[in-house]
Amino acid sequence: MHPHMMPRDVGWIEVITGCMFSGKTEELIRRVRRARYANQSVVAFKPTLDDRYSEESVGSHAGGRLRSFQVTCSAEIPSLVGDAVVVAIDEAQFLDEGLVEVCERLADGGLRVIVAGLDLDYRGRPFGPIPHLLAVAEYIQKALAICVVCGNPADRSQRIVDREGTVLVGEANAYEARCRLHWDPDDFAPVQERLPFGRNLAEEGADGDDVSGDRSEHR
Repeated sequence: MHPHMMPRDVGWIEVITGCMFSGKTEELIRRVRRARYANQSVVAFKPTLDDRYSEESVGSHAGGRLRSFQVTCSAEIPSLVGDAVVVAIDEAQFLDEGLVEVCERLADGGLRVIVAGLDLDYRGRPFGPIPHLLAVAEYIQKALAICVVCGNPADRSQRIVDREGTVLVGEANAYEARCRLHWDPDDFAPVQERLPFGRNLAEEGADGDDVSGDRSEHR
C-alpha cells in the first residue's frame, strides 16, 4: 500500500532513515517534488546546525536542492507551516525531542509529514528524536548505502575524523558508509575515498574499450 498523494481526512508521518550516503535527503526531495507536481503546497525545514550546502536549502550529496526554512528548535516549525499540506523536515536527528510532539500535532491536523534523518550516531546508538518518530510513524523507509570496504549494503556511519562528541556535521571528509562487518567506531582511519564504478556496457566502444573516461566517483 502506498500513501495517497493528498490526506483524506487524516494526516500521517513518514520517516526516511538510514546511515550517511544512503539517499535519505534525495528521497525526501523526490517526495516533495511529486507533491508539488500534484499542485500541493509544501514547506521544508532543516536545522540551523546543518549549513553544508546552503543556509536556505535542503541539499543532498547527489546535488538535489529544496528551498527551506532553517530552525534552531522544533517549536519554531508550526508557525511557519502556513497553508502547506505537506511538511518536510530534513536532518531531523539534530533537532530536539519536542519534534515528535510537533510532528504528531501536524499529522493530527491532517497534514502529511515527511521526516528524514540518521537513526544511529557514529557509535551505533539511537540518534535524537528519530527512534521515537519511527515508533509513531505510519510509513517507514530504511535506506541503505554501499560499504566502501566491501561493496555490501551499509547501515552504519563510520566517522573518519578523530573528534569527540555525537554531533559532527560533515560529508565525505568526515564519514564513510560501512556494513556491520567493517564498521568500527574506535577506528578513525579512512579506508577508501573513492569507489570504482561497475561497467556500463553501453558506454564501452565496439572493441571493448571504455569510452566514458574516469569510472571512479564518490560513493
